[in-house]
Amino acid sequence: MSPDQRPDGVGDEVEVDRPAETDGSGGDEMPDQQAAAPSDDPAPGTAATESADPELGDDELGDDELGPEWGVTDGPARVSDETTAAAAIEEDPTPADDPDDDPADDPVDEAEASPGRRWPRRVLLGTLLGLGALYLVGFALTGTRMPANATVAGIDVGGMAPSQARSVVDAELSPRVDDPVRLVHTGEDEESTQRFEIDPAEAGLTFDLDRTIDEAGGTRSWDPRDMLALFFGSRDHAPALDVDQADLDSAVERIGEAVDVDVVEPLITFPDAEPQARQPEAGLEVDREEAPRAIRAAYLVQTEPREVPTRVVEPTVDEDGLTEAMTTIAEPAVSGPVVIEVGDEDSVELPVTAFAPALTVEVRDDRMAPRIDPETLAEPLQDSTTGIGEQAVDATIDIVDGEPVITPSQEGVGLQPREMAEKLVPVLTETGDARSVQVDATVVEPEFTTEDAEALGVVERVSEFETYYPHADYRNINQGRAAELIDGTLLKPGETFSFNDTVGQRTEAAGFTSGAVISGGRFRDELGGGVSQVVTTTYNAAFFAGMDDVEHHPHAFYIDRYPVGREATVYFGSLDLRFRNSTDHGVLIKASVTPSTPGTRGTMRVEMWSTKVWDIEAGASQRRNFRNPGTRYDDSPTCTPQAPIQGFDIDIYRTFRQNGETVKSETVTANYQAADRVICGSPPDEDDEDDEDD
Repeated sequence: MSPDQRPDGVGDEVEVDRPAETDGSGGDEMPDQQAAAPSDDPAPGTAATESADPELGDDELGDDELGPEWGVTDGPARVSDETTAAAAIEEDPTPADDPDDDPADDPVDEAEASPGRRWPRRVLLGTLLGLGALYLVGFALTGTRMPANATVAGIDVGGMAPSQARSVVDAELSPRVDDPVRLVHTGEDEESTQRFEIDPAEAGLTFDLDRTIDEAGGTRSWDPRDMLALFFGSRDHAPALDVDQADLDSAVERIGEAVDVDVVEPLITFPDAEPQARQPEAGLEVDREEAPRAIRAAYLVQTEPREVPTRVVEPTVDEDGLTEAMTTIAEPAVSGPVVIEVGDEDSVELPVTAFAPALTVEVRDDRMAPRIDPETLAEPLQDSTTGIGEQAVDATIDIVDGEPVITPSQEGVGLQPREMAEKLVPVLTETGDARSVQVDATVVEPEFTTEDAEALGVVERVSEFETYYPHADYRNINQGRAAELIDGTLLKPGETFSFNDTVGQRTEAAGFTSGAVISGGRFRDELGGGVSQVVTTTYNAAFFAGMDDVEHHPHAFYIDRYPVGREATVYFGSLDLRFRNSTDHGVLIKASVTPSTPGTRGTMRVEMWSTKVWDIEAGASQRRNFRNPGTRYDDSPTCTPQAPIQGFDIDIYRTFRQNGETVKSETVTANYQAADRVICGSPPDEDDEDDEDD
């Protein structure tokens, strides 16, 4: 009988309620062979079909009709899969071992045999298809509306079409694109607080409206987070900016020039052969990483000035390290002379006064260490060892009757200053016999020969500058002494001039007296007051000679006898004037002072001689960012009255030309604080002021 002719229910699984088969021994299941029908009997499926009760449905076979050979006993029972399979075998004429009868080739049989293994795959496939559809829908929605509760610089654009959001943001932010970014550096009081206004164009900031809308969610996106943001959450987006980083960094540097306070490292010097310590002081500098971020973040959105980001710069060696250096290095170094043994016979004591002026204890490689300057040591070494050999003489260049003249060098016999400096340092902390050095007297070659001098090409005056000052005895003394120490300085190619290194610490022993200096935004008396006139004059001579500006610091407030923006001050240990000779020729510095008298002003003059390389042109911007002074009362005995001075910023331009063509140009900015009016005496009380007003 074919499967199509088989009555419904035969060969299918039939649910019959019956107890489990037992073998009468306690409920164990019967073996499979006891449940199978005998192979010689007619197929049970066929017999059951032919004897079916016409009153039963096609799927309802009575228990009696199934017979005992089907393993049916009284009561409900299930026709097992094995029984159904046996019936199917009886009906199927194909031999069981027919190799062509592969169940795997019959999709119907596979589906009937493993329906439970297909549904998880169908569920997974359906889930993936559903998620894919949702993802495509989400992508299609992005770019058609802004995310829910989205804002741009605090402007509500949530749920708007991108075009509408663009119009709203444009109307709010575009009128602000030229507004300056305002920063403030808060000082100890209102008078010392500094305020800055940054021009967005000069700082390289440009508002990008289209990118602002896109970044806020106004463009299509495959990012699921952007899709979810269309309906959930809130976020404020900053305006998108195009930034010229070089211009922005330059703006930060200009702020740094006004705000930065150099760290003061500890230093031990030996005036009068006694150790004198300079205490370390922390510095302050504008944070070069955070400041650009603060400017970008404030542009277009600020309502109040932002604080300039700064960070404290700690000295490399602290007070404890300085104290230790005083005890372990400085004091032993000047505890007594050092014995110099020359060859096998001669010996001489080098007194402390001979090497102390050349000795410093300073920070080197993160620790305090002694150093002896060979050039400073040379003369006292020769004076202290006159019985040993003959001193070598360096060539010199001087200006005689307006022309450079070279005095030839001469060889000597004796002790080499550089060798002595190197050998002295290790024994300075020793005592007894260990406080000695062994050297040999040799031919001493001059450090600077006639040939060296001729090769430098010092042949003409390349710059000159003069400044003038009102009469004051301290100015004549201090400026005259500083000019004397600078005069004749020769800068070789690549060397850097340092005012503090050349002039040294301003002390009475060095020939200086007390005079007015600017400290804390006001004038006070200190040793060396007035030398900034020499510094300013030297700076301008170097400016027009084309020297590289390494370090210079304008005064805290503008002093009108100096060129505006082109002036400089110093403070030993923290502020210096430094410039580099970047030409291929030597530069000879000549400095002189014409003293003032009660009826005439004084003149400070600096010339530089070399081979002319540059034609320099100077220019200046308009003054800007004006700052108004206040009024202070000072009842201290050291009070100096002071007129008010307005603060401002100004740019100084330097153009380098050769053969009439511009080769390069530079811009530096001077930031002047306002100088308060200082009234010596106690402030009037409010009642007195009210009476005066009446």
